[in-house]
Parts: sequence; structure tokens; C-alpha cells
Amino acid sequence: MFMRTQRLFLRPAWIEDAPAVAHLIAEPEIVRNLARAPWPYGLAEAEAFVTMPQDPKAPHFLLHLPGQGVIGSAGFGRQGAEVEIGYWIGRRWWGQGFATEAAAALLDLARMIGHRRLVAGHFADNPRSGSVLRKVGFVPTGTVARRHSEARGEDAALVEFACDLEDQPAPREWRSAA
Repeated sequence: MFMRTQRLFLRPAWIEDAPAVAHLIAEPEIVRNLARAPWPYGLAEAEAFVTMPQDPKAPHFLLHLPGQGVIGSAGFGRQGAEVEIGYWIGRRWWGQGFATEAAAALLDLARMIGHRRLVAGHFADNPRSGSVLRKVGFVPTGTVARRHSEARGEDAALVEFACDLEDQPAPREWRSAA
């Protein structure tokens, strides 16, 4: 599956993407805010990430910025019985709205594939991610849970959010390329 937003091309990862992923995600400021990424993060970890099988109801994508290449990742995952969204952006592209743009596209896709509710969370010491979630319609559940961070090597406080898709406004514009 491929998606296009105003500025981004969301596409599956390929093995050729592993060096770019390894380079982008291996910054401590990025990897420490991801639950499943280990530290240190190198080419072997990136190869494992880009070759993960795709779940048709919970796909994940690399974010490709035309003229610049891969700048991050966004997608769905399973969190118990629920479907959650997650994303990361390479540091060079922080503060430019790419995470919000990608998250909005994920919500539209979630509606199309039949999800009615999504969950998400951010580590308490990463409030910028909470801002992204709020911008696209997630609301805090009032729960701060403990979630393991592979890179931190410990559990950390996670602020939980949810989004009832049926309560959200009409889908945003994006084009599906396949």
C-alpha cells in the first residue's frame, strides 16, 4: 500500500532503505522516545525493521520526502487488543509538520480499513508528540501508564491517548497510489 499527502509519499520499506533508517533513527533524541527500538541502533536493527511483515489491518510506512528521501516512519501496531499509531521523524525535519501530516493520513487510512478507534501514547518527557496527537484529534485518556522503552532499558511514564474515529470530522485529502 502506498499513500500520498500534500508533501509526503508514504510507502512500504525496502531492504535498500536500511542504511537511511539506521542513520536517522540512531540519534538518542529519537530512539529513546520509541518503545521497541533498541540502543545502540545500527544497520542490523534497521534491516530487521524494514523487513518486518506487513499486517493489512495495521500497516507501517516509511515517509519519503521527494527530493530528500526517507525522513521517518509512521504506521500502526498492535497494543493488546487495540490498534495504535506511532511515528518518528529524523531530527533534521523536526518542527515542520511532517509528523502531523503523516498522522493525519494514518487516521484517514484507519477509517478506510474499518477501524473505529485508535490509541497512541507518548513518553511523558516527549510532550511534542502529544501536541501532534492532539492536532489530529486524539484526546488524553487521563491515564499515565508505565511502558518499556528498549533504548532506555527501563519502563517510563507513557501518557495515553485515544481517538474515536466516528467522532472525527470528514477525512483529509490524500491520494492513494495503490
